[in-house]
Formats: sequence, structure tokens, C-alpha cells
Amino acid sequence: MHSATTAAATDAPPRVSWGLVPAGLLSASAVLLFGVRAPVPGYLVLVIAVALALLVNRALFKDLLLIALGLLIISTISVEANIDYPNMALMGTVLSLAVLVPYLISRYGYRDHAVRFPIRTGQRWSTLERWYLVIVVGLGYAILPTYFIGSGSYQNWPAVTAPDEIARLFVGVGFVGIWDELFFICVVFTLLRRHFPDWQANLLQAVIFCSFLWELGYQSWGPLMTFPFALLQGYTFKITRSLTYVVCVHLLFDVVVFLVIVHAHTREWLPIFPY
Repeated sequence: MHSATTAAATDAPPRVSWGLVPAGLLSASAVLLFGVRAPVPGYLVLVIAVALALLVNRALFKDLLLIALGLLIISTISVEANIDYPNMALMGTVLSLAVLVPYLISRYGYRDHAVRFPIRTGQRWSTLERWYLVIVVGLGYAILPTYFIGSGSYQNWPAVTAPDEIARLFVGVGFVGIWDELFFICVVFTLLRRHFPDWQANLLQAVIFCSFLWELGYQSWGPLMTFPFALLQGYTFKITRSLTYVVCVHLLFDVVVFLVIVHAHTREWLPIFPY
């Protein structure tokens, strides 16, 4: 894969810094808000995180504030899988705002270009990158049926049999997959990399990513799968510097997710999975 430079300032971020305290609390607030579903403690920890960041470093405060605003916007709705038309419209609007608000404040309020969405990088995908896409599909085929059906987590998604229901589920799964990369990678991971080494920033974003997916329905032993996936997506973005590529990875995985959910609810459909 292509080499990459850190999306941070000229000097490399320190390995240990006081900034890890508010950043860690910010990630913990996501666990409370989305994983534990404890809004009052979650908001309290969120406020403390941003306040501590102001005491530590003004630049860190400004970036953590953007992430906090995104989390706050997301927390105004339930992100449980619900493909009713009104809920899809509401969820689509709120999740879009969670990306747009931090981007617009960064771009026009802070007057910087920290949050970017690199769709066209001008670099061709390497052979390894192309093979990785195939590997992702293979891993999804091998792991997802066992997870969804063995744990019963497929019941967190609605059963779909009518054509419009199937279409809505497909669109919903794909939309959330694209949004995940826009928010957790292009906003959260990118902003954290300005202050922390890549591996620390990646761990912090993966905690938030995994917490969101828990509320979405990836429960039971789902975090054993979603947390490594979040880390891999952050690492892949660091290497490729391409939103397009990480979205392709995510969507290929989500195609398998969609097919497994449909099969799990109606076992005579798509009997092609091992479990």
C-alpha cells in the first residue's frame, strides 16, 4: 500500500501527553451514550472532556469540541435499526448533520482544512489493495453468518420480505456504512491525529466507532469483530489516504451483512452461508 504522512502539524505528536485524559474521556462518553445508553453520565463526561481539553491545550479543545458536537448531534436520536420511512429520513438528516456541522465549523469557523474527504487521490490502487478487497469479502462470508445467527444479533434488524423493505434495508445498511467512514475516519480520526500518534488516535476513534455500532445492533460478542474492523479502517485510511478506498472496503463488508441478515430472518432465502 502507499506510504502516508501524518495529517498533523510539522512536529510529531508526543507519545505521552496530558491531552490523552480529555481525549480518553471523550471516547468514554461515547461508550456511555451509545453502548450503555446512559445519557446523563454520558453528557457529563462529554462536558468534562471538553473543559479539560481547554485547560490542556487550546488547539486540542477546538478539535475535541468538533467531535463532541458530532456525538451530541448523534445522541439526539436512537440509532437502532429501524427502516420505517420517517425514521430513515430522520436518521439520515441527523447523521448528515453530525458530519456537516464539524466540517463547516472547521472550514469556515476555524478557517482550516483539517476535515477533508479525499475521494480522488490521483493514485491507482496497488495489487495488494485490490486483493484486500477480495479478502474482506471472504472474511465477511466466513465470520458474519456465525456472528449474526449464532449470537441472535440478526434480530436487532427487521425481517424484510417485501421488495420495498428489502430495498430500504439495503440502502440503510449502505448509507450507515458510508457515514461511518465520513464521521469516524474523516472527522474523528483525522482530528485526533493532529494531537496524538496515529496508534493512539486510532484506538480512541475505534472506541467511539464500536460504541455507535453497539447501539446500531452489533451486540453480544459483536465488539470482538467491530473493534478490530474500526482499527483496520483507521490504519487503512492512514496508509491509502483515500476515503474512496475505505468506503469500498466498508461497503463490500456491508453487502455481506445485508445478505446474511436477509437469510437469517428467512432461512430458505440465500442458503449459501456456513454456520
